[in-house]
Amino acid sequence: MSAFDRRLTPARPDLAAAHLKGAVESARFVEGRPMHIVAEVADLRPVPSPEAWIDTQALYGEEVMLYDMEEGWGWVQLKRDQYVGYLSMQALAEGPCASTHRVTVNRTFIYPGANMKLPVMGALPLNAELSIAGSEGNFLRLAQGGFIFAAHALPCQDYEKDFVTVAERLLHVPYLWGGKSPLGVDCSGLVQLALAAAGQAAPRDTDLQEKNLGTDLAFDETLTGLKRGDVVFWKGHVGIMRDAHELLHANAHHMQVASEPLAEAVARIKAKAGLEISSIERLVV
Repeated sequence: MSAFDRRLTPARPDLAAAHLKGAVESARFVEGRPMHIVAEVADLRPVPSPEAWIDTQALYGEEVMLYDMEEGWGWVQLKRDQYVGYLSMQALAEGPCASTHRVTVNRTFIYPGANMKLPVMGALPLNAELSIAGSEGNFLRLAQGGFIFAAHALPCQDYEKDFVTVAERLLHVPYLWGGKSPLGVDCSGLVQLALAAAGQAAPRDTDLQEKNLGTDLAFDETLTGLKRGDVVFWKGHVGIMRDAHELLHANAHHMQVASEPLAEAVARIKAKAGLEISSIERLVV
């Protein structure tokens, strides 16, 4: 039995996914139950406790596989990026979402009718998945109830042309460890969120992104030859180049998504954390 990454493998000593039988050791193997997220944003934690840190987040409409329930918590694996952890059962509903559209703006309101003057019922974040049952005037009707402004969503297969433009729209969003929504985002969440809007799947964490995204670029201390869309990695941190010199990244120094010259970020990160750039990846999206 080989070691596995607990972030991506639904396996515990007491219980594991049925498809892992023979690959991991566990007391019991179970089939999962397909579910989907009905909360605007749902926090995924490494243990079933509200006091635990957030590993990542799942967005409205996102599909998950439920393997276990424990005192109001569901042990799940997210379909989008395969991340495993615990969600509140209140954030889950049975079955897949059967999504037809996705939200393309940072946030859109849900109204009880096709009228922007009505009291707001809720709000949905960028990349939320929607099941649209019809339309009325300038609004789309959600299969689960409520209406959103039609211009704030597109069919699931219609993607942004430039993922950097998506990331730029998140400038000044507060930094949140484990966050991946316009309400709060961390460095790798920013990369994943922007790429998803452009139709490219990306792992959740920086080490996985560095290993799986793009093609390595050769670079030296001059950091010349970079272009818009290049992704710069340090150990535990990542940012997106807006052009040859400007870096966009969610970071704990500014405590928000900030844009600054790459040279300034490199100098500060080296001075404060002793870290050098570990790689620069060029993406094709």
